[in-house]
Amino acid sequence: MINGIINIHKEAGFTSHDVVAKMRGICGQKKIGHTGTLDPEATGVLPVCLGSATKLCDMLTDKDKEYVAELLLGQTTDTQDVTGQILTETPVEVSEAEVEKAIMSFVGDYEQVPPMYSALKVNGKKLYELAREGKEVERKARPVRILEIEILDMQLPVVKMRVACSKGTYIRTLCADIGEKLGCGGTMKSLVRTKVAQFVLDKAVTLGELQKLRDEGQLEQIVLPVDSCFAEAPALHVQEKWQKLLDNGNSFYPNQTKENKIFMEDRVRVYRADGSFVGIYSFEKERKWYKPVKMFL
Repeated sequence: MINGIINIHKEAGFTSHDVVAKMRGICGQKKIGHTGTLDPEATGVLPVCLGSATKLCDMLTDKDKEYVAELLLGQTTDTQDVTGQILTETPVEVSEAEVEKAIMSFVGDYEQVPPMYSALKVNGKKLYELAREGKEVERKARPVRILEIEILDMQLPVVKMRVACSKGTYIRTLCADIGEKLGCGGTMKSLVRTKVAQFVLDKAVTLGELQKLRDEGQLEQIVLPVDSCFAEAPALHVQEKWQKLLDNGNSFYPNQTKENKIFMEDRVRVYRADGSFVGIYSFEKERKWYKPVKMFL
């Protein structure tokens, strides 16, 4: 079984679930999970976890992300992107300076109302399922953070921009909110996810490329080890005579490691004496030992 992460370049027309299903066939294993949905027509970075790395899925979903999006002003749709039904069309009579000012006003924290066409659940049912039934339910605004916006090109009514943002941010909704602020409406024309944590687009592979690597016997070459996701965390190696503590998922004391150090960081990478990765631990001040946070045995 493959244990690790593959950085997939999701192409248009595939759902995130489609990618997982196809990868199960390519890689010949069932234990595979993705790290956060991308709309079918959106493209870009989709880290996919295999084997023991599936325990990483929720941790990677929480990471900051980066996108390149095209905003189309003067139009609103029921899905907040151009795949939806047009609701309004309005002449775009604002200047480039006004557009830039409105866009930049969203940098920082803001309360964003999730779109009806999303995978969020209300009373056990996904919002997009309700939307397809013609139903609309009240959604509470959620705090999101826009870390950075860079305008890459502006040919009104279309604006191309790079957006770095926190987890849970809907770029479609950001486009709609910008359009609303300008008074002409807005919808998302295209979306490419260029970064999730340390996973970047220029190092991602398509499903076709993945299958070719499998056929050439080179699949393992692009599998990133689990511990690579925690490269910034300090490392500890537990002495061989205390290895059973790790195998049983127990805590251990600093003097049971080769380093015999105390790291106060939230996350510490823990390895066996032979260098094999075990999991993420944190130091507990009260008991003066390292306790497990997430195991990857």
